[in-house]
Amino acid sequence: MVNFGSRGKVVVRTDKKVWLAGHLSRDLILKVSPTFSQAANLLADISLLRVTRETRARLLNAAAFTPVYVLLSYAPLWSQPQRLLNGRGQFLTMGELTRLVREFVAQNNAVQIKHVIQILSQEFALSQHPHSRKGGLIGLAACSIALGKDSGLYLKELIEPVLTCFNDADSRLRYYACEALYNIVKVARGSVLPHFNVLFDGLSKLAADPDPNVKSGSELLDRLLKDIVTESNKFDLVGFIPLLRERIYSNNQYARQFIISWILVLESVPDINLLDYLPEILDGLFQILGDNSKEIRKMCEVALGEFLKEIKKNPSSVKFAEMANILVIHCQASDDLIQLTAMCWMREFIQLAGRVMLPYSSGILTAVLPCLSYDDRKKSIKEVANVCNQSLMKLVIPEDDETDESKQSLSLQTEPKEESLSQQEVTSSGCLEASSDSNLSSASVFNVSSTDRVPVTLNLDGIVQVLDCHLHDSATGMMTRIAVLKWLYHLYIKTPRKVSLACETIGVILKDLEVLAEIASSPAGQTEDQGPCDGSDMRSSQSELHIPVKASQLSSSGTKGMECSPSTPTMNSYFYKFMINLLKRFSSERKLLETRGAFIIRQLCLLLNAENIFHSMADILLREEDLKFASTMVHTLNTILLTSSELFQLRNQLKDLKTPESRNLFCCLYRSWCHNPVTTVSLCFLTQNYKHAYDLIQKFGDLEVTVDFLTEVDKLVQLIECPIFTYLRLQLLDVKNNPYLIKALYGLLMLLPQSSAFQLLSHRLQCVPNPELLTKTTLGFKKATATNIDYLELLQHFERVQNKHLEVRHQRAGRGEPPDRRVVL
Repeated sequence: MVNFGSRGKVVVRTDKKVWLAGHLSRDLILKVSPTFSQAANLLADISLLRVTRETRARLLNAAAFTPVYVLLSYAPLWSQPQRLLNGRGQFLTMGELTRLVREFVAQNNAVQIKHVIQILSQEFALSQHPHSRKGGLIGLAACSIALGKDSGLYLKELIEPVLTCFNDADSRLRYYACEALYNIVKVARGSVLPHFNVLFDGLSKLAADPDPNVKSGSELLDRLLKDIVTESNKFDLVGFIPLLRERIYSNNQYARQFIISWILVLESVPDINLLDYLPEILDGLFQILGDNSKEIRKMCEVALGEFLKEIKKNPSSVKFAEMANILVIHCQASDDLIQLTAMCWMREFIQLAGRVMLPYSSGILTAVLPCLSYDDRKKSIKEVANVCNQSLMKLVIPEDDETDESKQSLSLQTEPKEESLSQQEVTSSGCLEASSDSNLSSASVFNVSSTDRVPVTLNLDGIVQVLDCHLHDSATGMMTRIAVLKWLYHLYIKTPRKVSLACETIGVILKDLEVLAEIASSPAGQTEDQGPCDGSDMRSSQSELHIPVKASQLSSSGTKGMECSPSTPTMNSYFYKFMINLLKRFSSERKLLETRGAFIIRQLCLLLNAENIFHSMADILLREEDLKFASTMVHTLNTILLTSSELFQLRNQLKDLKTPESRNLFCCLYRSWCHNPVTTVSLCFLTQNYKHAYDLIQKFGDLEVTVDFLTEVDKLVQLIECPIFTYLRLQLLDVKNNPYLIKALYGLLMLLPQSSAFQLLSHRLQCVPNPELLTKTTLGFKKATATNIDYLELLQHFERVQNKHLEVRHQRAGRGEPPDRRVVL
């Protein structure tokens, strides 16, 4: 017994001997408590003494050096948990503890078992003293062994303190924790699966432990856990995936190796379908594929290869859409192995999933197109990327040009048919070696479940934006640019209506025009015996261009009144068809004409022959039945002709009318320009036909003057002050030879109301020298270049065209349509 003695001294009484506490030593305690029970009672009494903290600590510290290794005091006898003693009597105390726990198990005394585990956990395993923690770990392992099959009822209490010791700063204690947990798991076996996540979390940390002994112990425990998971059919994969998704992004090589090893194990278990959760871990797998360790990269290649085999075997259950963007990201990786593997996966996804991949086309093209310009150092990546590009292009079909409602009804009527895939070898890198001549239809090759049978929408805006970016990038390679142009052409052939709405950016229009210009200038479209508008030629051009039936009908409908003129030069049949379709597009989409019309025509003049473009458009507009559109289009063409630097050479050709070709072009333009009176006068000013311009202005008095008419006169006055008409202003100095020029300008002045344009032209005419010479008209003056032009016939044509316009305006007014704006005089 230990109690208070005289004068406040603590004395130990045993075997009729009294020992003062001040002289207590390990030899003394050895004599006082040579047995387990006596030592335990001694420590119990010391712990219950009402003495100062320092005294109790001194007593227990002295007791700590006893050779008796006490793991646990008799819990039923004491109300306070006891301290651990560490020494050479370890095996004896392990046996004592095992015997004690087994007695409680035999008595079915769960309360005392929990009390024992609690003391081992709280007072020893979680103690501040390292020796106590070591003893606590050994005690928990011994307790688990004693519990046997009943240990599953107390696994939480047994495992948690051991896992806490995994984070201990002392490597020896971490090793003991591994050893203790191994014994606990070995006894419990399948019962530990409900606690698998915490075990996996702890093991993933120990896998990266710097101490080799700890790492070795964790590997032993890891193999045991893998055996348990492989044997059991109760593994909670759903609960494990979030933890796996988190741990897979570790940058530590050993942790990555640990993760990959577990993925391979889970993939090999027949009862575990890891493929359903592949989207959760695919990104992490590709990141591990870029590890510096060859061994880890090889393991990851094997894992990806196994997954690709499973995808090929059972594509109907694969979540292609959820993994598409992941592949797009890694197809752009700087690491060659990652990029090649991701590109191989993308190739198989496109071929297996078919049109399911269409909504991700813009991302796929972003990743694939740059690879087409790779050199021979990345030949394998380039070849796979080319297959991806071709396969994706085949998925775009004419039905994608339909409205969403019609596509939805179509998708409900048709279901993809299941097709068998040829057995192909999968390499260790996860790249499926597909034959280059394999024919895969654009439809899916597997039966889509009812939940997935939804209409697939082709995002043309995104695709066109990607194509535009590649065209604008100066670093884009030649093969990539060619592929982009092929895409533009393919999209126009398959989805002409949607492409016209999507291609709003200038860069795309430029490249699109280049493609069209190349087609229009191709020698393949030249005709010898037939005119460009011959019906058979039009049909043949449609078939050669593979134009859809609906697009062909759109082009051919309304061709009444657009027959070719005999003055039209012999051109490529594609060219003339292109001009017809372009004007029809402008007619049906006035906004396109307003926003992009001038730009498109200017670029075509750079890419093709400007004279042919204006000649053919003027000839087509001559037969246009929509007079209002004809007037608007003529005004647009005239503005381009007079102001665009691209047409400088054409303006010079028309300025003098020295050649038969220039005079022929003038007559062709004039006949169409008659749809707009003011543009006709400006054309005469450009070609220096001042007398005819004066005659036209005289006819203006018979026309219906509107606000639009006066606005165009105002703009013409502004143009006269521009550099384009510098030569005209200089000719005002030669009053004798240019009397009709001055009269024409005065005629415009008389048409204008008192406005800024009136003041501008009036000031210009005041600068003309010798105004009195205006009355002396030289009747014999005649331009040599105009001898072959019948101006009287042209003037009569102008009158006929304007009468048609007047008749149409009156008909519109009779139908109650809003009339043109008129000037209140």
